[in-house]
Amino acid sequence: MKRILSFLLFSTALHTSAIATHSLPSDTLASLAPTAPTLTPPPAPSLSSEVSAPVPDVSPSGSHIDMDNGVLGIADDRGFTLQSKNGKFVFKPYLFLQTRGQLNYYDDEGLDKAYNQDNVANSGFALPYAILGFTGKTFGCLDYNLSINAAATGANILQQAWIDYSVNPAVRFRAGKFKTPFTHAYLTTLGETLFPLLPTSLTATTIMPHTLNAVTPQIGTGFDVGVEFHGTASLKRGSKWLTGYELGLWNGSGSVVNGATKTFSDDWHIPSLLYAGRLTFMPWGQMPMTQGNNKMLQGRHMLFGISGGLNVESENESTNDARLGAEFSMLLRRWYIGAEAYWMHVGFTKRQKIDETFNYWGAYAQVGYFVVPAVQLGLRYDFMDRNGSNKDGFLNMPAFVCNYYIDKAHLKLSAMYQFTGRYGHATQLDRDNDDLGISTHHASLQVQFSF
Repeated sequence: MKRILSFLLFSTALHTSAIATHSLPSDTLASLAPTAPTLTPPPAPSLSSEVSAPVPDVSPSGSHIDMDNGVLGIADDRGFTLQSKNGKFVFKPYLFLQTRGQLNYYDDEGLDKAYNQDNVANSGFALPYAILGFTGKTFGCLDYNLSINAAATGANILQQAWIDYSVNPAVRFRAGKFKTPFTHAYLTTLGETLFPLLPTSLTATTIMPHTLNAVTPQIGTGFDVGVEFHGTASLKRGSKWLTGYELGLWNGSGSVVNGATKTFSDDWHIPSLLYAGRLTFMPWGQMPMTQGNNKMLQGRHMLFGISGGLNVESENESTNDARLGAEFSMLLRRWYIGAEAYWMHVGFTKRQKIDETFNYWGAYAQVGYFVVPAVQLGLRYDFMDRNGSNKDGFLNMPAFVCNYYIDKAHLKLSAMYQFTGRYGHATQLDRDNDDLGISTHHASLQVQFSF
């Protein structure tokens, strides 16, 4: 009997509960519904370990791409980036490869064929750069970059290694191995040049009338180890008119030496270092370090610059070299225009007992145009007074290039031809000597890959 009464009471209660539930509004029902347990993840660490797309440094028109690493432009479709959620810690690895097939034909310089059998030399396949590096930011104010060129030898294997501390955009401090502030051609990002080869007037050694094997200066200064103050500031608040400056000290030994090997000048009693600086004016905003990029076909940028330096007791303590340069570059939609002129004064140290001084100068102008976004054509005229201003004659080197971009594979294909002509020499011997080591005809095909 008790069991029957218990069953009736339970059935009545269940029925009443069902009716009450049916009459409740839907939001109340939802609050009464059972919910799954919520798992709260632990707090994320300050540096995320996930691989994400790089933070783009480009405007909607594609006119701003990060090129401070000096090797390649880093945009939102290149590679990957490890970074913290607040953006203060950034780690960007990169890979840069160039493979070149080239043909160089040299003049016989008047020598008999019995002594000069081959006019073709330094030809075949070359691997100029095989760079593995990483760049990024720490603590929101310290940039860094390290690049190793596995295709180089000796100290050149370490292409770059520097840190850059920013107080603000106008006050920055850089230390390590990086590009010296001389000439637009050298300061352009490696993968963003119009031609596969730099102007010969910057890279060719000068000709001295003295048999000193240790004295072979060239006008370009390239990479070196040192320190630099630099920055960019607006000339007027709210204006795009910008001015930039670079001022620093370097060893003056070039990229082939990573150690401290310098001394004090016996003649001037100052450290035998490279003292160099550069001043620029940019009326259309920040000038990217490129000579044409198919993602930057809508903007406009312009730069005027002057630069100079004094290399004390260079060339194994044999000379004191002074350099001056003026530059102009412009990006205007599909067009790129660049022009530079530079001068080098070479004077011997007193220990050499040579009272003569020598002046060398060179210049080039080049123009590039994107016929379509994937094809860029370019022309260059390069000029060099290689044997010094005290002798007649100079070299002129016209060149042509065609660049083809395959964006999906991050490839750039370049075909280049350059001719080296000689003009105005007083004697045939001067004419033959002036292009020693420089090919009369150069043709090359290059494949460039960056990631």
